[in-house]
Amino acid sequence: MISVDYRLAPEHKFPAAVEDAITATQWVATNAADLGIDAARLCVGGDSAGGNLAAVVAIAARDGNGPALSGQVLIYPATDFAMTHPSHSEPQTSILLTHSVIRWFRDHYLNGAADVNDWRASPARATTLIGLPPAYVLTAGADPLRDEGNDYAQRLREAGVAVTHRSLPGQFHGFFTMGKLLQQANFAASDIGTWLKAL
Repeated sequence: MISVDYRLAPEHKFPAAVEDAITATQWVATNAADLGIDAARLCVGGDSAGGNLAAVVAIAARDGNGPALSGQVLIYPATDFAMTHPSHSEPQTSILLTHSVIRWFRDHYLNGAADVNDWRASPARATTLIGLPPAYVLTAGADPLRDEGNDYAQRLREAGVAVTHRSLPGQFHGFFTMGKLLQQANFAASDIGTWLKAL
């Protein structure tokens, strides 16, 4: 596993993070032998903003801007910066990552409203998802990103992509990193590990 750092907004606005994620993926593939990894079995993954970048890297790689990928793990990913899905306005989803905070993040990341329609910001806006690698998509019931994650999983499936979609109704954005407190986080981590081993 390789953890990738990338430039952050607001000092480095979109598409700086995207460019860094794509470049890092290319570097890992090019240097796979030195790193002792199998370049034919590369996967990308991340949670929240990292899930956004993983989805974008998978699309870029499919289109020739990166290595062939064998899988993508998208943990409550941000896929559509329009933020018009119902889960962006339900009271029960404004927990930890509140509706106002997520809009603050978006407004500091993007350069303006036009960026919302760029698939590199909103992978759900990609013309087609055909040809993407198998995906594991995890969504949480009390998460503002729930509906866009659910929709993205469905669009992947409709595009013929092999999708494993887990939706955990009682969980909130960020729960995945709370394994010491939440058994569902441990279930999710174990389930993802099993999925990756089966690829």
